[in-house]
Amino acid sequence: MLRLLIDTSVWLNIAKRRDGQQIIVPLRVLLHQEKLEILVPALILDEFDRNRPRAEAATTQSVKERFRLLRQDLQDYGDDEAQKWIADMVHQIPHASARSLQNFSEISELLRRGTLLEPSTENYAAVVRRGLEKKAPLHQDKNSVADALLIEQYTSALTADRRGFEYVFATSNHTDFSTPKGDRRKPHPDLAELFQPDNSHYIYDVDGLVNVLGEKLGSEYLDEAEEVEFIQSEMPTRSLADILAAQEEYFDKIWYGRSLIREDEATPGISESLKRTILAARRRVEEKYSPQELPPVNDWEWGFMHGKLSALRWVLGDEWDFLDT
Repeated sequence: MLRLLIDTSVWLNIAKRRDGQQIIVPLRVLLHQEKLEILVPALILDEFDRNRPRAEAATTQSVKERFRLLRQDLQDYGDDEAQKWIADMVHQIPHASARSLQNFSEISELLRRGTLLEPSTENYAAVVRRGLEKKAPLHQDKNSVADALLIEQYTSALTADRRGFEYVFATSNHTDFSTPKGDRRKPHPDLAELFQPDNSHYIYDVDGLVNVLGEKLGSEYLDEAEEVEFIQSEMPTRSLADILAAQEEYFDKIWYGRSLIREDEATPGISESLKRTILAARRRVEEKYSPQELPPVNDWEWGFMHGKLSALRWVLGDEWDFLDT
């Protein structure tokens, strides 16, 4: 069993990463399989919830700003193909932002599924002693009481363990926890003793966390991460051109079926000119699709076509169930 205490700063950094799902999904799967445990001090839960709106807004704005700058360059120096690409990318921006926000939502769920740690009176007393002795993370002229409480809760979990589990303390807060003006991957000398045991590991930031997960969990972690990467690469978001083409396809097929139904019902009042227009439109559809793809079809396939058209139109901004042809 690997027990992880991951600082708020690292969770927020994971949420902002484009490959965040390659970390979040394996953690969720291995947590469910009881291959690891996520230790969640109450203050981390509070800090994540408090910082989440600001971090989400910053991440969304970052995506939009990157696209704005790229669009400006393409408008200034690009050709007609570049303009088409810009039009398609406008459609992709909400999807990119949504993927970023998905990370925040899933991390919040992970934290709530973890093992909640409430600070004890002993933890508070240890923080006071640490402050009086000016020991890290209370060695600077700033309020780091929350960070001190975090390290004391990690200490309590580690020292209370009698089963020989592996423990990881992951943070990106190098000013409070890492070697001053040195290797950020190493703990402050005041904390070094805590990470001397073979089963206690000081980890710096997201890359360090990924490395230790791969080292300690091996293929159980790496296979899950690779599967997420494969799915994301093999199942990219549909382009605007793809969606428009699919919408046109199901519009054509549904219109064609309805025109046959109206003909069977011998709808009165149709002029000869309109009949010729309808027949010409049918020939266009018949030339475009094979007979097997066109109505008449069974009731299930007919309903399925309408469902697809409704979903495609909704993605493009129409209301649900808009099926006019």
